[in-house]
Amino acid sequence: MQLLLDFAWIEATGLAAVRTTAFVFTAPPFSYGAFPARIKAMVAIGVALALSGTVAPGYQSLDTGAFFLALTAQVVTGALLGFLVMTCFAVVQSAGGLIDVFGGFQLAQAFDPQMNVNGAQFTRLFQMIALALLFASNGYQLILAGLARSFTAIPVDGVLDLARPVELLVNTASQLLVAALQIAGPLLLVLFLADIALGLVSRVAPALNAFALGFPLKIILTFLLAGSVILALPAVVGALTDQATGLLIGGTR
Repeated sequence: MQLLLDFAWIEATGLAAVRTTAFVFTAPPFSYGAFPARIKAMVAIGVALALSGTVAPGYQSLDTGAFFLALTAQVVTGALLGFLVMTCFAVVQSAGGLIDVFGGFQLAQAFDPQMNVNGAQFTRLFQMIALALLFASNGYQLILAGLARSFTAIPVDGVLDLARPVELLVNTASQLLVAALQIAGPLLLVLFLADIALGLVSRVAPALNAFALGFPLKIILTFLLAGSVILALPAVVGALTDQATGLLIGGTR
C-alpha cells in the first residue's frame, strides 16, 4: 500500500494556516485572552483546512529560501489584517473610556489581561459586550469570510502591498475619536450639563460645596443613562462588523 503525499497542497495549506493563526491571535473576538491558545490554533488550522481548496490549486512548491520568505509574508499579512479589525472595534472601547472619564470612574482604572484593555468599569464592560455580540450575532462569521476573501486577492505565495493597509489604518484611527463621541455623545452631553449646573450652584450658594456633591451625582447619572448607550451597542457592533469586513477586503486590494 502506497501513500501519496501532495507536498504542494501541504505547503499551501501550511502557509494559509500561518496567516490564519496570526489573524486569530490578533483580531477580535478570537484574540480574547480567556480562550486557550490551543483552541485559537485549532480554529486557525481548521479555517486553513477549509480554505485548502482555494489556496492549493495552481500553487507551485517553493525552494527553501522562497518558502521562508513566503512564511514571513503570511505572518505579516495575517497580523496586519487582524490589527485592522482590532482598530475598528477599538471604537467601542474608546466610547467606554470617555464615559469613565466624564463619569468619574477613571480612578478605578485597571488592566484586564484577558481583553488586553487598560481602563475602568465601562471600558471593560463595553468591550465585553462587543465581544459577546460578535458571537451572538454571528458577526465573527463575516470577519472570517473577509479573511477568506483575502486569499483570493493575495495568494499564499504572494506579497501584501503595505501601502493600502497602512492607508486604511491611518483613516480608521483618524475616525476613532469621532465614532467614539457619536456612541457616547448623549451621555457625555448630560454629564457636561451637570458640570455646568454644579458650577452655577457653587457660584450662587458657595456654602453648599456643590463640587463635593458632584462625584456621586455624576456617578448616579452615569448609571441611570448608561443603559441607553448599551441598548445602541448591537446596532453599533453590526455596523463595525460590516466596516471590519470592508477593511479586510479593501486592505488586500
